[in-house]
Amino acid sequence: MTITTPKAPAARAVADTRPVRLAPLDILRLGLLGIHTRRMRAALSALGISIGIATMIVVTGIPASSQKALMVQLSALGTNMLQAVPVPNQNPPVQLPPQSVDMVRRIGPVTVASAVANTHAEVFRNDQVDADDYAGLTVLASRTNLLRAINAKVQSGSYLTASTERFPTVVLGSVAATRMGIAKILPGRPAPQIYIDQRWFTVIGILAQTPLSPDIDRSVLVGWDAARTQLGFAGHPTVIYVKAREDGIDAVRNVLAPTIYPELPGMVQVSRPSDALAAKRATETTFSALFLGLAAVALLVGGIGVANTMVISVLERRKEIGLRRALGANKGQIRSQFLTESVALSCLGGLAGTVLGVLATVAYATYQGWPPVIPLPAVAGGFGGAVLIGMAAGVYPSIRASRLTPTEALATV
Repeated sequence: MTITTPKAPAARAVADTRPVRLAPLDILRLGLLGIHTRRMRAALSALGISIGIATMIVVTGIPASSQKALMVQLSALGTNMLQAVPVPNQNPPVQLPPQSVDMVRRIGPVTVASAVANTHAEVFRNDQVDADDYAGLTVLASRTNLLRAINAKVQSGSYLTASTERFPTVVLGSVAATRMGIAKILPGRPAPQIYIDQRWFTVIGILAQTPLSPDIDRSVLVGWDAARTQLGFAGHPTVIYVKAREDGIDAVRNVLAPTIYPELPGMVQVSRPSDALAAKRATETTFSALFLGLAAVALLVGGIGVANTMVISVLERRKEIGLRRALGANKGQIRSQFLTESVALSCLGGLAGTVLGVLATVAYATYQGWPPVIPLPAVAGGFGGAVLIGMAAGVYPSIRASRLTPTEALATV
């Protein structure tokens, strides 16, 4: 038989006076209580940090949008383009291998590889033009992906496709169209025709001006297969156009000649990257440094505002602190309460600032006609920075509040 000995009254008293441990949800409620009871002060404090976070997003988002627009303009200048041609004035003339374009396409960073080839054919407006009245235009065999490689656009009609390149169809450059007296291709009407090497070819498209490849403006473009069957073209490209990722453009340039002509790489002349690429890289570096500086200033301003608000809050709430200490709250619970309030205040301000900054950036970029760019690191850093700011700004006020004794806190009311 087991006899249970009752606990001594002193032991029960000690057990009953042990401090109650607050659950995380209770600590959150206490932290939000100060914000709820002082709504105007909390709103003004959150406004301070929200302005700081919004400023960080705006000063990163607007320059990033402007930078994106600038990058698009610089990319249009051919920052990621290379050209490879045979070394001129050689006897006999250098002929690039017919399979060289396919070989270039296998280089890792290459995104587009295309080519044209001089067919040495003569072109006339019709079969009644005197042979001595030569238009001075070049008839080029063209790959179907040429427009992508040189950033060209069709002004009227359509370009060569996998189906039309096999037939006697041509596309005219802007200057060639003017010399041929063809202004545009009218849908629903018979397409105009021109005379090439005593054969009729149907004009299916006219290109807009191509600043990056002015030779194309004065050219008549024939499909690669049609040039072989109709004009006796042997398949050797004379100009290879290459587009590659900008971070790999230098590496592509180094291996382009050996890839095109493995036996005689010295007989291939490769253009150097555009000067716009160097300007683009310098611009990216300048903008990155500007982002970091402005973001640091904005976060500093927001942190000072939260710290100032929490210090004043501790001074104004000494009565509450003293009463809670008198009722049994320990120092850790007081610290947790004010630290939670500081973090919650900063989170609310950070959320509002993030939304405000994103909306302002999108509105301004749209007004300027730029592509809106919201840097995700800025958004994540803004909200994460708000949380860190709340923790840092709440450390001193929470410690100061926890050090107040009940008598000291109540005596200063």
